[in-house]
Amino acid sequence: MAVDAFGIEKEFLKDLLRDVEEGGAQLPEFQRGWVWPDRNIASLLASISLGYPVGTVMMLRTGGPVRFKERPVEGATPPVNQRPERLILDGQQRLTSLFQSLKLGKPVRTQDVRKRPVSGWFYIDMRAALDPDGDREEAIYFVPEDRVVRNFRKEPIRDYSTPDKEYDAHFFPLHQVFDPDNWSMGFQEYWDYDREKIKLWNAFRREVVNHFSTYQLPIIELGKATPREAVCQVFEKVNTGGVTLTVFELLTATFAADEFDLRRHWEECEASWSAPEYRILWEVSNTDFLQAIALLATRARREAAAASGAEEERLPRVGCKRTDMLGLTLDEYRRFAPLIVKGLEATARFLHQQYLFDTRFLPYGTQLIPLSAIFAVLGAEAENASVQQKIGRWYWCGVFGELYGGTTETRFSRDLPEVVAWVRRGAEQPRTVFEAQFAPSRLHTLRTRGSAAYKGIYALQLKEGARDWRTGAAATVANYFDDAVDIHHIFPKHWCDQQGIGARVYNSIINKTPLTARTNRVIGGRAPSDYLSRLSNSAQIGTEALDTLVSTHMCEPALMREDDFEGFYAARKKALLERIAGAMGKAIDEDAADYGETLEPDDDTEDM
Repeated sequence: MAVDAFGIEKEFLKDLLRDVEEGGAQLPEFQRGWVWPDRNIASLLASISLGYPVGTVMMLRTGGPVRFKERPVEGATPPVNQRPERLILDGQQRLTSLFQSLKLGKPVRTQDVRKRPVSGWFYIDMRAALDPDGDREEAIYFVPEDRVVRNFRKEPIRDYSTPDKEYDAHFFPLHQVFDPDNWSMGFQEYWDYDREKIKLWNAFRREVVNHFSTYQLPIIELGKATPREAVCQVFEKVNTGGVTLTVFELLTATFAADEFDLRRHWEECEASWSAPEYRILWEVSNTDFLQAIALLATRARREAAAASGAEEERLPRVGCKRTDMLGLTLDEYRRFAPLIVKGLEATARFLHQQYLFDTRFLPYGTQLIPLSAIFAVLGAEAENASVQQKIGRWYWCGVFGELYGGTTETRFSRDLPEVVAWVRRGAEQPRTVFEAQFAPSRLHTLRTRGSAAYKGIYALQLKEGARDWRTGAAATVANYFDDAVDIHHIFPKHWCDQQGIGARVYNSIINKTPLTARTNRVIGGRAPSDYLSRLSNSAQIGTEALDTLVSTHMCEPALMREDDFEGFYAARKKALLERIAGAMGKAIDEDAADYGETLEPDDDTEDM
């Protein structure tokens, strides 16, 4: 977005620092804290003492429609009700460093190169500064708060704790650089107006002190009409040395201008799904939350425009991109945040019905954004069985079509109106449902939980009624974590390696199923014919009853008892494809471009 007006002017450093002191120039709340170590400050001071450029400062003129919570530069204590005329967007580290070292008149509280907190004063060695062969930065010293330098035994080795000791050492305190007359007179008096000392001072004033008093900084000033999203973008472009500014941080500063604490409110919302039964939501971020709210807010704007008679092509779009989130008003946030909280809680209940309990096996965390918005819009209507069925179909199409792995904001903006219209009015299938395809050959390549479809098949097996082979229990949100349910090999790796079966084959999801940790320990690395007998004895159940439990995992017990891996693999692949097709609500051509996998050994590894 274009910035309509900005100007570039130069300002005297001393005037700019006075503005900082009086509160005319402050920081927007989203600016992070001051972090420069003492040697960075010394380098900056050296550059200014030589009259070298130190970069531009960017300011935003206040008084426009977009307001930000502001705070003074660290160390400045302007009057409580002082409103800034400008906000510092770029140059915080430099201005804070210069203000504290040159203007504050108090010890500079910073950190050393090891990031340990230190406090002290900046001095410049007059004679070293005037040495034509010297390094100006090496002439600048950071002296402890009591102005006494000590060795590692804490014995004093240099003392600048009184003006006379400063004069004797020819060490000029830089916090007096804008008003050096008293120090100058004291220096000359201390040396009994020695002609050489006066010449030294005059040269030092001319070559060093005057550079500070006459130094000018280029100021880029953005007009007060600059929109919020432009401020955010400009800040990120110029703040290359810092951490990326998030939408949440910018909105926090914006809403704080109206005395609303967005961070605290988010923490309260987040606490509403902190209970164990909402574990599936524990990785929802504040940005996810804002995106879901933006979907509802932009949808409401679109509906309002349509109700007022606006033409279709002029209706505002539904969206949750960065600009949409930055465009949220505080009233919209307050209106829709509670709805998204309820939508997320409904999302958790829905996911439990899909047998998704653990964030480790959540196919797409991003899909929770449109899902929570859909539930927020539908409300109690979403409890209807036919509605749940349609939402389930949309969800599984997204998972098995693997449609939420890249840039997803555009899909989110389609999902909300399309799914709601499909549910309420029987409109056309959402594009997510229409576009989703699952190739049978994909089953052979699903080997790790890094894939959404891999995690989806794991959950689908639980949903289809997979019961543990030792306990006979089906997974529920109540016992899932207590029983340490995880995905394990059916034909164990050790056995497969002995038979010369390739790792790319036996690591496929086709050869994996959800089992408890204890059951997997009974299986070990044994052949199925062996461990099934052991399980029968361990669980004290007959062969027929155990075969029934094994069958709930879409496995053929007879083929397992014969250790027929190839026959088992083909049969289970067919069964899995049938279940995937059922979840997606569309046929899968089992013979389409399916070249399978060789059973030859290979070097492939897996990460379960």
